[in-house]
Amino acid sequence: MQRRLFALSAVCAATLAAAAPALAQGKEIRIAHVYSKTGPLEAYGKQTQTGFMMGLDYATGGTMTVAGKKIVVIEKDDQGKPDVGKSLLAAAYGDDKADIAVGPSSSGVALALLPVAEEYKKILLVEPAVADAITGDKWNRYIFRTGRNSSQDAISNAVALDKAGVTIATLAQDYAFGRDGVKAFKDAIKNAKLVHEEYLPTSTTDFTAGAQRLIDALKDKPGRKIIFIIWAGAGNPYKIADLDLKRYGIEIATGGNILPAMVNFKQFPGMEGASYYYFGMPKNAVNEWLVANHYKQFKAPPDFFTAGGMSAAIAVVEALKKSNGDTKTETLIKTMEGMSFETPKGKMTFRKEDHQAMQSMFHFKIKVDPAFAWGVPELIREIKPEEMNIPIKNKR
Repeated sequence: MQRRLFALSAVCAATLAAAAPALAQGKEIRIAHVYSKTGPLEAYGKQTQTGFMMGLDYATGGTMTVAGKKIVVIEKDDQGKPDVGKSLLAAAYGDDKADIAVGPSSSGVALALLPVAEEYKKILLVEPAVADAITGDKWNRYIFRTGRNSSQDAISNAVALDKAGVTIATLAQDYAFGRDGVKAFKDAIKNAKLVHEEYLPTSTTDFTAGAQRLIDALKDKPGRKIIFIIWAGAGNPYKIADLDLKRYGIEIATGGNILPAMVNFKQFPGMEGASYYYFGMPKNAVNEWLVANHYKQFKAPPDFFTAGGMSAAIAVVEALKKSNGDTKTETLIKTMEGMSFETPKGKMTFRKEDHQAMQSMFHFKIKVDPAFAWGVPELIREIKPEEMNIPIKNKR
């Protein structure tokens, strides 16, 4: 009899031990953050991670809990490699039991992750990868995005550059981010004339040959002539200014970027463009909190992708608050479609048709201020979401 009782108690103990992780998990909300901790977009990834953790802190009031459940963040380094990112996301959903995933930094990686989210029927909140295809023809219903897309970049930059009598050539990276960006920009141009598209490898360090092709395409054109640059990560395409572009009356234009890249902007006072974010432009309580707390922690202002990471975190927490902590995918999709939430950029709203966050962009002009190491983008005006006709490009 004693042996039977001992055996029964051992079975019960084993059962309880096996159930413990499941019970603990039931009290947790597990978020996988897949980003470029290393690799060519390391700077972007680290900013996003900083912003994401600050955003969770802000949105939960410092508790890191939602509806009584503890938030657990599982970090994954995709190294900027699509195959690595794909296997990491599968492991996050399958092995780590992540309820939701956020990331990645690279558009190429993001496109590889989309089918994984569909296979596991789990939400992937894309931040900050930009390519239109992510919420376009490669999209599926498990994908949401707080990051801006190529069309939002393009249409907002067209506000600054699309004028009659202007001739434009583009310089971009030869992968999804660059090609989608140029296509969206070309579609947005209605008055100016685009005469040449130059695509170079993402690893390019010598821009001389590409620059010469751009110069040849523009030098004999009348009126205002502009090289519009779409570039991310390593390499300095702004060095083409060293080839005496002024001799041919050619200007350089581009959108916003991270602060280290904007050091190059100091040589282009008066340059216009449109930006996703610069810490001095949005005027709202969330941005005030981010700027103040980032200065407090890091003795420096928040950067381009820091704001994006914070926006993603706020979106996740807002959805979980509305669902009362329910992490079932269908509940979250129903909750997030059409959901509005306040971010450092102002209000964002997930469009029901493709889950792209509709958001403001910021038309700027570069000012040289000796107090800053970078060219300072002075706000000309906020371009509101309703001013931009962002096409719905998914086929589902």
